[in-house]
Amino acid sequence: MTKNSTQPTSSIAPFVIATRESRLAMWQAEHVQALLESRGHPIRLLGMTTKGDQILDRTLSKVGGKGLFVKELELALEEGRADLAVHSLKDVPMELPAGFELACVMEREDPRDAFVSPYYASLDELPQGAVVGTSSLRRQALLQALRPDLKIEPLRGNLDTRLRKLDEGQYAAIVLAAAGLKRLRMESRIRQIFEPEQMLPSAGQGALGIEIRTGRDDLKQALAPLADMTTWLTVTAERAVSRAMGGSCSVPLAAHGRFTGTTLHLEAAWGDVEGKHPLIRATAQAGHITDLAAADALGVAVADKLKAAGAKVASA
Repeated sequence: MTKNSTQPTSSIAPFVIATRESRLAMWQAEHVQALLESRGHPIRLLGMTTKGDQILDRTLSKVGGKGLFVKELELALEEGRADLAVHSLKDVPMELPAGFELACVMEREDPRDAFVSPYYASLDELPQGAVVGTSSLRRQALLQALRPDLKIEPLRGNLDTRLRKLDEGQYAAIVLAAAGLKRLRMESRIRQIFEPEQMLPSAGQGALGIEIRTGRDDLKQALAPLADMTTWLTVTAERAVSRAMGGSCSVPLAAHGRFTGTTLHLEAAWGDVEGKHPLIRATAQAGHITDLAAADALGVAVADKLKAAGAKVASA
């Protein structure tokens, strides 16, 4: 796009951001909007309700997976009604459809899980057989490894819906992503943060990814200042583990990376919600990870270790 210093800003066609209409999704879209507008790009939001938001009586693994949260947004991109879509990266399928790409991964918020309860200060304080809400198979497997006595019940809906169900007394506690609570300034609801040694996060948790149609070099240029390469490399390695394991919401799989200097440490865990297999963990590290291909290769190496230890690859 050729810039003309005499051209009024109002004459520039705005970029349109497709977003889910939940309070957290709108925060994420408005955050990107503010960053782009501060750099001179007019922005308009296109709020949408996805099938993932509408179907709340069944777990995601039974109704089509996390892709239900992004398909309508991708359709808006494909039809030209929107230019970019802002996603919680943990909700983005490991393989994007042809013609789409992640153009930007932003600096990560806290990737850890949070214990939320009006009654108990920590997981250890829960009484025997207490009901804990989560529809994540990963969280279910990890919770069962920590407390086999707990009763895990499904919990769907946006952040506010989940908290309302907790406050109504349907659960003794629930587990949520710390990032969402912090972004909405609801840290006071967090009673305990699970360290990765206790409950390993989901691949991409806490990171925002921006999806566009391929070939939109104008958007890539506009989004480049928003990207955080450390986060991008880390989540690429995490998502590579998940991809190699057939990862989706139907797989009880965790993957979490962190940099120490220039060395990327990556850990993954595979569980079995039926309790037939013990939790399997694998880890690897590599120095001087500076490109996405190297990060991807580290993720594949960790997935290979999981498989060698007995973890099962999900069938297509």
